[in-house]
Amino acid sequence: MKVHFIGIGGIGVSALAQYYLAKGHQVSGSDLVSSEITQALKKKGVKIFIGKENPQNLFKKFDLIIYSPAVNIKHRVSNILSYPQALGELTKQHFTIAVSGSHGKSTTTAMLGLLLVKAGFDPTVIVGTKVKEFGDSNCRVGESKYLVIEADEHFGSFLNYWPKIIVLTNIEKDHLDYYKNFKNILKTFREYIGHLPKDGILITNKSIDRKAAKSLKKILKVPGEHNVANALLALMTARALKIPDKISFKALSEYKGAWRRFGIRKVRQLTVVSDYGHHPTQIKATLRAARDKWPSKEIWCVFQPHQYQRTYYLFNDFVKVLKAVPVDKLIVTDIYDVAGREEKIIKEKVSSKKLIKTINKNWAIYLPKEKIINYLKKNLLGGEVVIFMGAGDIYEVDKKFN
Repeated sequence: MKVHFIGIGGIGVSALAQYYLAKGHQVSGSDLVSSEITQALKKKGVKIFIGKENPQNLFKKFDLIIYSPAVNIKHRVSNILSYPQALGELTKQHFTIAVSGSHGKSTTTAMLGLLLVKAGFDPTVIVGTKVKEFGDSNCRVGESKYLVIEADEHFGSFLNYWPKIIVLTNIEKDHLDYYKNFKNILKTFREYIGHLPKDGILITNKSIDRKAAKSLKKILKVPGEHNVANALLALMTARALKIPDKISFKALSEYKGAWRRFGIRKVRQLTVVSDYGHHPTQIKATLRAARDKWPSKEIWCVFQPHQYQRTYYLFNDFVKVLKAVPVDKLIVTDIYDVAGREEKIIKEKVSSKKLIKTINKNWAIYLPKEKIINYLKKNLLGGEVVIFMGAGDIYEVDKKFN
């Protein structure tokens, strides 16, 4: 079967492309720009096209076209599916465990996927980040009936999924460009949980064994209370599947972390951390974990806000969190513009400069992206921790900082 992906550079879409490739299909895809992800797919044998495509010209060439939810597709042809629709079809064919929630989805999915591998379940895992244990991939294709997925709530995507087990990390205000208010978020999550069959299992932080948190804190390689919470959810899911704790604890102790989730490297005398955090709660949790890990070191944070809409709707939350972060220096760069999701009227109302002005602290400054590296090299003395944070392209600055 010839399968073509539009928006193949997306972290979810690229995982599904690898799934179809592993199943022996002829896979191709397009995206507006080249990236680490598209280059990696090309090396694996996926034909990649860079630039905008017209789906009208494609549906006769391929047996199946799968597109990112970020791409506006108006054509209603039977062989064109959105990424959530295509993944939804897979959930019907497998014993699906879906990890959902506002934060912690990727880490919990990765932990749980690794745990099931170690327990001999041979699962297929589709996750929104690259996992070291899966060969730095966001997809692991197994031969069993088990499918572990990261179930995103944006655009109500998870309403396409039909899991047997739902792992719910937490629910907070986010994606207000789509949901408008928290009431609508709760309503959609309730509808999604209603997809569980009568014998389905819902695992939340209310169902976790808090006694296990003392043991997990000692063995986890990834820092922070939020990661203890993620590991507890993975543990409770394993127990629901009758996996012995001995196997679970060993698997969780071996988890090395995921791409841009508190990834640590050394640059000369500096400790550099790359993190995907882009919501106020994630920022707070990550920087608190950094302070706990390095209590006596000077910590600098370079933060790139992600999406004008998120920054606008959660502006006061960002100000409150960034004012109180346990860092010695905060650098905020321009907001990452998410193509196809931004409204011009919103873009005119919010900016990183406005964020810094409202924070109004002498240790918090604005810098355009192209000036960050020179500023750091000029002002860092050595021995500091530098955290590059955000879900946009701030990691490109991180990569160049050496």
